[in-house]
Amino acid sequence: MSRTELIGGFHPVREALRHRPHQVLRVLVSDRRGGPRRREIEELAARHGVAVDVAAAATLDRLGVPSHNGFAAEVRPAPAGGGGDSELIVLLEDVQDPRNLGALLRVCEGAGVGQVLVRDRGSAPLSPVATRASAGASEWLAVERIVNPAQELARLKADGFWVYGAAAGGTAPWEIDLTGRVALCIGGEEKGLRQRTRSLCDALVGLPMRGHVESLNVATAAAALLYEALRQRESAHAGGR
Repeated sequence: MSRTELIGGFHPVREALRHRPHQVLRVLVSDRRGGPRRREIEELAARHGVAVDVAAAATLDRLGVPSHNGFAAEVRPAPAGGGGDSELIVLLEDVQDPRNLGALLRVCEGAGVGQVLVRDRGSAPLSPVATRASAGASEWLAVERIVNPAQELARLKADGFWVYGAAAGGTAPWEIDLTGRVALCIGGEEKGLRQRTRSLCDALVGLPMRGHVESLNVATAAAALLYEALRQRESAHAGGR
């Protein structure tokens, strides 16, 4: 029998119904939920022939779906693959807070990242909390758990990727060519990138801090870096027309 998992929250359930309805086995809606969000979920489910079960909120709690907000779905695991830029890859290591992981995935999907590699050991799992924090973005991304970042970076370099590591004091992103094949490595909330990963980067990239705080939230910093990459890539594409 195929393995299934539960996802919770309005946005993750909606994106699953929009993006991969053939893998949604059923939807659960709390009997306390009403209004336009419930109607939207029910209409999407009906459109794709997915059963909707109305359940008590306590039932959803007992199923172990955190932060479900009245919506959950039983789904088959998302397949590998995404619709982003295959030449823009992000490697994450030691991001321990699932909410930060979800926020990072939301940023990556918004910036058109083709694949996200997550160091398995020391990183938060792609749990319902992370999925909900991603606001459904995890449904659209190719996310792969990896064991050995050094091996992955060696493979990427062999494929012609330039590898950049996000670090305080690094070169400003607008001073680096972020077009072409680019892999951006982002470290955890407390210590950033591991020394081994830093040593394998072709250059370190960072954001100048002009205020009184020393650093930004990891997802906020990633957004600034990735959207500078997106700006450069779109400008290069427009110039090549």
